[in-house]
Amino acid sequence: MPEGTIRKALSGYYYVLDDGGGEAVQCRARGIFKKRGESPLVGDRVVFVRTENGEGTVNEILPRHTELIRPPVANADLAVLVFSVTHPELNLLLIDKFLVHIEHAGLDALLVWTKTDRIPSGPEGDETRDNMERARSLYASIGYEVLLTSARLGQGVAQLQTRLAEHIAVFAGQSGVGKSSLLNALVPGLTLQTNEISEKIGRGKHTTRHVELVPLPGGGIVADTPGFSQLDFGELGIADIGSCFREFRELSSGCKFRGCTHIHEPHCAVRQAVEQGEAAQSRYDHYKEFMIEWKEKARRY
Repeated sequence: MPEGTIRKALSGYYYVLDDGGGEAVQCRARGIFKKRGESPLVGDRVVFVRTENGEGTVNEILPRHTELIRPPVANADLAVLVFSVTHPELNLLLIDKFLVHIEHAGLDALLVWTKTDRIPSGPEGDETRDNMERARSLYASIGYEVLLTSARLGQGVAQLQTRLAEHIAVFAGQSGVGKSSLLNALVPGLTLQTNEISEKIGRGKHTTRHVELVPLPGGGIVADTPGFSQLDFGELGIADIGSCFREFRELSSGCKFRGCTHIHEPHCAVRQAVEQGEAAQSRYDHYKEFMIEWKEKARRY
């Protein structure tokens, strides 16, 4: 039976790109997947069979290298986390929440700041630039690459294109930050629908309704995904959260107690680093918030 990659999932259909070439085959998944509590994902390598009506059936999901729950994508190796520097402003709490999920999934992460051309002039613009540079410096110090972009002016697009080559990348970030605009700049003629931020509610409408793999002209594949404003820690254990902060993971070997939560234990290397200014207070504050959120969710279930 032929093998291929699920390029798109929409309304119960899976569009499989045959390794042998040709157009994507519209497939249904076998009922056995539902009985097992499994579901094919975009990016999955699958075994499928063509049916008499020209469609197909997904018979087997091949082993996954990585798996994301939100957004639902398999076998990606790079997460492009897109956040605008203005309208909406950079949200460090949400950035850290995305990074925890990406680290837990085992993907590398690339941070992309968008809308740099929309920074206003005057004192407000100066503050926005300062916030942007502080955020870039913070995450670069931890080891994350940060790119500044403007889809409208083409700033940073070529650099991003080069970075994405040879990768299966997933684009993610809160709605309205310009993910679709950036993909339109990366892939001429793609013309994904975009929406401006609502002045009333202060966030964008979801313009991407499904996940789809998009081949890039310079090589590589990206998955455009719906915007997300909420993420939870349901799939993480409480010990996973600290290990998903890169700098805390490295520091934890210096903690006195194995399994230190970095909250109340004495001789904690993470807390000591924060107190001495060697680790960011904002990152530690977010870590504590995530721990509280995890415990509250665990109590509800």
